[in-house]
Amino acid sequence: MMKLALFFHLSGMVVWVGGMFFAYVCLRPAAGNVLEPPQRLRLWTGVFSRFFPWVWLSVAAILGSGVYMLYLVGAQFAPLYAFVMAGAGVVMVLIFGHVYFAAFPRLRKAVKEADWPGGGKALGQIRMLVGVNLALGALVIVVATLGALL
Repeated sequence: MMKLALFFHLSGMVVWVGGMFFAYVCLRPAAGNVLEPPQRLRLWTGVFSRFFPWVWLSVAAILGSGVYMLYLVGAQFAPLYAFVMAGAGVVMVLIFGHVYFAAFPRLRKAVKEADWPGGGKALGQIRMLVGVNLALGALVIVVATLGALL
């Protein structure tokens, strides 16, 4: 059962962190170079509408499998780096919750109302928070792979 839990855990991380990497490092600069603000904001609204359900599924897989693996090992016997990963993961979920429930609705509303400055402001906040979450996700990957060496 541990291997199955690890599969769900890693699959969730690949989808979430990989998706953020692609969006932040590849899609964002390309969209900024070729699209005017109205088209760019519409694109991001569509991208997030498709990506965020996958993030929620990933969050469920990561948190569920993480708690299950801690249970299997026995939390009192889990290495310190497991708790570092868990803490960073919880912060990532809280940041994503803010993006999803606060910033993303502001972006959708601005696009619907053709409020391009307001949409740009909302997208800027999302971009900054995704950057923070991407850095935290990279930290989790480092801790997960090198934690026993630290």
